[in-house]
Formats: sequence, structure tokens, C-alpha cells
Amino acid sequence: MTHPALEPGRTAVITGAASGIGLAAAKALAGRGLNVMLADLHAAPLDEARAAVAAISSPDKVRAAVVDVSRFDAVQDLQDQAAVQFGAINLLMNNAGMGANPGKPWEDLDGWRRLIDVNLWGAVNGVQAFVPWMLAQGGPGLVVNTGSKQGITLPPGNSAYNVSKAGLKAYTELLAHELRGAAPGRVTAHLLIPGSTWTGMTRRGVEKPPGPWSAEQVVDFMIEGLERGDFYLLCPDNDVPRKLDERRMQWMADDIIKNRPALSRWHPDYAAAFADYVKRE
Repeated sequence: MTHPALEPGRTAVITGAASGIGLAAAKALAGRGLNVMLADLHAAPLDEARAAVAAISSPDKVRAAVVDVSRFDAVQDLQDQAAVQFGAINLLMNNAGMGANPGKPWEDLDGWRRLIDVNLWGAVNGVQAFVPWMLAQGGPGLVVNTGSKQGITLPPGNSAYNVSKAGLKAYTELLAHELRGAAPGRVTAHLLIPGSTWTGMTRRGVEKPPGPWSAEQVVDFMIEGLERGDFYLLCPDNDVPRKLDERRMQWMADDIIKNRPALSRWHPDYAAAFADYVKRE
């Protein structure tokens, strides 16, 4: 069964749509007959993306807008443009993100703010601008926020990115709960959790290695999960099967329950215990 928000003639708005998962989603949804509104920060790659998506459907079904998602007024203007062009809006994919590393928790305050403004506040701005419209229009609606496994397992190395995606996970869970009361089954929220993915942020002119999934694989997995009604769209990749993800996530939860040190998975006193835990069936 096709989810009613994914039927031909519906409308999807995708941020971060000029490359990677966002562009793959735009192409896949256009191929299913949806109208697509692409948004991204830079005009030149966005124009290329729009042309590529329009070639799959038709130019009148594809629009694009340069948008800085960290600014609510810009996202509100995107909602206004999409409504004028297509009327009802059925899918919002808050996918825009940045992977810069501003450093340790006590370093580069401005860098921390920039990253969180995009990765977390960009999605909050999207929800604030679009969800009231979705609730009022009376039709089916989906909100998909692109999270990360790093927002759950918090691997050391980029604290700001992890914090932004951990916040987005919590925000999307709360959004899903509130929508159950506001529009039961009609407007729903979902958390896309990609694994290692070869995207615009990771490509940098290098040939794709065998481990990461392609953006297209992630989007196929996402659409299958949306059709089933899954909230957590937890993607594996070619190196990490779901079972290993589950073990890592369970260990993180047990840090609290068992009163272990924070991020004990990377604590030298627990390295052997974690390795043994992962091996267990």
C-alpha cells in the first residue's frame, strides 16, 4: 500500500536538496509523481539539482528556492512559496545539515552555534513553518527529520555534531507524540537515521568505497519504512548490520542503568567488556 502522502500529485518539500540524501529523495519522489520543492543554501548546485529532478518528471512539477534554514523567516518564506505553487504540502523533509567540526565542548563558541543553528534549529524552523499548515489543510502529512546514529551512540570526535543530532532525535520523538494527539494517524513524524552514507558532505571527489551505502539506498530504505509506518528509519550500511547498531545502542542505554562512566564504550576500563558484549548472540 502507498502511504497517502506519497501518492502521485502530492507535494514534498526537501531542504538540503542540492546533493546527497536530499537530492536522492527529490529524484525518488519525483519519480513517484509527486511535486517537489527543493531548498538549499547555494544557488548553483541547486539549479543543477532542479534540472536533474525536472528531467525525471516535468519542469512544472519541480521548484527550487535558495534558503538558509537557520533563519525562520527564510523557512517561512519557503512554506509560502510551496503553498502558492502547489497548494497542499504533504511531506516535509528537514534534511539540511552541516558536518563541520568546531572542536571540543569548550572551543569555538561561534562554530558550535552555526552547526546547531543548521542541524537542529533548521528542523525546528521547518516544523514551526510547515506543520501548522499541514494540520490546517486536512490532508495526509509526513515530517521526516534526518538524524544520525551519532546522535544516539555519541562517538567522540565531533561533539557539536553529536549534540545537534541528539537534540534532533529528542525533538522528533516529542513531535511524533504531539502529532498523535493533534492529528491521529493523519500527520506523522519520522526520524531518518542513516548509517555511513556517501553524500555531498563525504564525497570530495573520491571514488565511493564499498562500506557506505549510497544516498539512493538510504532513500529507498526510508520510503519503505514510511510505507510501513515506522518511526525510527534506522539504516544499516555495508559495514554495520542492524544487529551491531542495536548492540551499540543498548550499551549506551545501559551506561545510565548500570551507572558506568559516560561513553564507557570508549573508556579504557570497559574496552574488553564492550568487545565481549558485542560478540554475544
